[in-house]
Amino acid sequence: MILTLNAGSSSIKFGLYQRADDPTLMAVGQVENLGPEARLILKDADGAKTSAQIGQADHLGALRAVLKALQPHLNGQPVDGIGHRIVHGGPDFGAPAPLTAPVLQQLRGLIPLAPLHQPHNLAVVDAAADVFPKALQVGCFDTAFHRGRAFEHDAFALPRAFYDQGIRRYGFHGLSYDYIASCLRRDHPDLAQGRVVVAHLGNGASMCAMQDGRSVATTMGFSALEGLVMGTRSGQLDAGVLLYWLDQGKSAADISRILYKESGLLGLSGLSHDMRTLLDSDAPQAAQAVRFYVTRLQRELGAMTAALGGIDALVFCGGVGENAAPIRAAAVQTMGYLGLTLDAQANASGGPEIGTGPTRILVIPTDEEQVIARAVARHLP
Repeated sequence: MILTLNAGSSSIKFGLYQRADDPTLMAVGQVENLGPEARLILKDADGAKTSAQIGQADHLGALRAVLKALQPHLNGQPVDGIGHRIVHGGPDFGAPAPLTAPVLQQLRGLIPLAPLHQPHNLAVVDAAADVFPKALQVGCFDTAFHRGRAFEHDAFALPRAFYDQGIRRYGFHGLSYDYIASCLRRDHPDLAQGRVVVAHLGNGASMCAMQDGRSVATTMGFSALEGLVMGTRSGQLDAGVLLYWLDQGKSAADISRILYKESGLLGLSGLSHDMRTLLDSDAPQAAQAVRFYVTRLQRELGAMTAALGGIDALVFCGGVGENAAPIRAAAVQTMGYLGLTLDAQANASGGPEIGTGPTRILVIPTDEEQVIARAVARHLP
């Protein structure tokens, strides 16, 4: 069996897979509200869902509860491999890697590059070593898909020494883009070799320009703040705003809170970070936030197309990309000059093919956990 883990500060998402070249999902779930009132939610392959309070739990306690809950699905088989989503792999990790002591030391050195994510990703690695001492642990990096790009898509226009020190455009959501690339190779081999822009739209959002299934450019950069408007994150921002805030006495902690937790759709609307809530609202602020969101989508779509020198297909994925038909429609409404036109009925039903023009438009549900499970399977003897 293979276990996939995606840890945050207050939750752990997990998936149990039967080992194979393309692993089969047996159960999926998450532990929510790490702390005094943690809760474990589990759904089996048939969709049957259970939920139980597990009381006080940190990452270690949560994994012990996960192992207990998964016993009926293990059928006496051991967990041979564990795959972890690790947000930052820095400039050196361009592929999944076994989490040996030297590798973990390198990844801990990257904590300053992803302080809100990396510590929790690594905490669950330590916890898994305690709960599953014989399992091979493999790290799968959200930045890896974007390694190997041309310098002009990887650098900032800063003194070159900063680039050499690691101040560069890393990009994120790589596991999602990896999965979409695999779906294109399987179902649309002609497109897989072409120029494809993928819009991963969720609470976190980015776009990736892909040629022949590889990243050429992406909207996120040094951190997961850059680019598109997100649920509570600002997206593109003039660095002068940060200098102004610092001059006005705001601390780094104040600025971090504003940019990561109080901005984006929540900040623009003053109502909610949830696109569903905003689309259902009659408040003028909600409509303004949605228009701003769509305008940024269109601008970045143009930029990603320019990076590719054209576009053969646009793919929507992520919670908003897969489920918000009005956002998909608005995003391509004025983009006919790129060959993008929409079939309204197909879009309303969710696709998978929703375009009518020469540039194809697809909706493909993403599956980052499947990418992690495949990586573990490749590393197991």
